[in-house]
Amino acid sequence: MQCPRCHAENREGRRFCGECGLSFASGDGPRPRSTARRRGPIMTSRKEDAYQLEVVLRDLEPPIWRRLQVPGSLTLDRLHLVLQQAMGWTDSHLHEFVIAGRRYGVPDPERGPMVILPEQRVRLRDVAPAESGRFLYRYDFGDDWKHEVLVEQILAAGEGGGSPVCLRGERRCPPEGCGAVPGYEEFLATIRDAGHPRHHELLEWVGGAFDPEAFDLTRVNRALAGPHRPRRGTRR
Repeated sequence: MQCPRCHAENREGRRFCGECGLSFASGDGPRPRSTARRRGPIMTSRKEDAYQLEVVLRDLEPPIWRRLQVPGSLTLDRLHLVLQQAMGWTDSHLHEFVIAGRRYGVPDPERGPMVILPEQRVRLRDVAPAESGRFLYRYDFGDDWKHEVLVEQILAAGEGGGSPVCLRGERRCPPEGCGAVPGYEEFLATIRDAGHPRHHELLEWVGGAFDPEAFDLTRVNRALAGPHRPRRGTRR
């Protein structure tokens, strides 16, 4: 089977092109990618399979986590935005998905010969593992926040909604640029110690207050129901 975009040969039955990542319609051969630009909230007009995902930020105790339901048709670039909104990040840094040994994201020449497949060409249902399987979402290669994503359930059409929704979660994500897990732990110790010489400086840096236990489910779902674009800072 030849890919219509890059003309690479692929074995029959593949769900996406091994060269450029183009999704193939199940059983129908290559499926051309729509040229329409996606805008606004992510919604579908028909009932379809949904994926229930548990997302846990690695190496932190107590854990920072979210439980989400998202359409299986969601492309990985849109899943990235959902994860940003659900966790509370600001999409200020680079990211990637690592699924079954393949990396998906935005190809970056500065990262050397590493093969990064274009995430906007790949749908979750085409690459996600079966129930109980896991994959990795990395955000900010400097602080290197690793999110372990567990596929808890794959819900049949009609059981899940047509739009992303957060079902549960606990704790807010660390401040952007705090210096990975060790930096976040030092940050928390500092803001809890009123006598620390940097106490007021760091509180001012995060806007005057920071409650690591805070999590507002209603606010998260309001953000998911709106345009899927987190507030951005300087990307690095």
